[in-house]
Amino acid sequence: MVPDYDKALYCTLWGHWDDLVMVMAKTEDDLLSKKIKDFLTQYHFSLDEQHIIQAHHQLLYYIDHAMQMLPAPGFKI
Repeated sequence: MVPDYDKALYCTLWGHWDDLVMVMAKTEDDLLSKKIKDFLTQYHFSLDEQHIIQAHHQLLYYIDHAMQMLPAPGFKI
């Protein structure tokens, strides 16, 4: 699941919308998929810049929150 969040974060920050659609389609996290869909819909169809910015911030906030909730990788010795 971490690669989904990493990839979504990278695509969101660098504007790779086609790759972001692929993440949306492949992820098992329904909420991540919904946040991506909401952002891309606002980006492509909204005339109000505030709605686009709000959807962008909500997506970034969700990705950050989800990554913090994942267990830290550990090492066995």
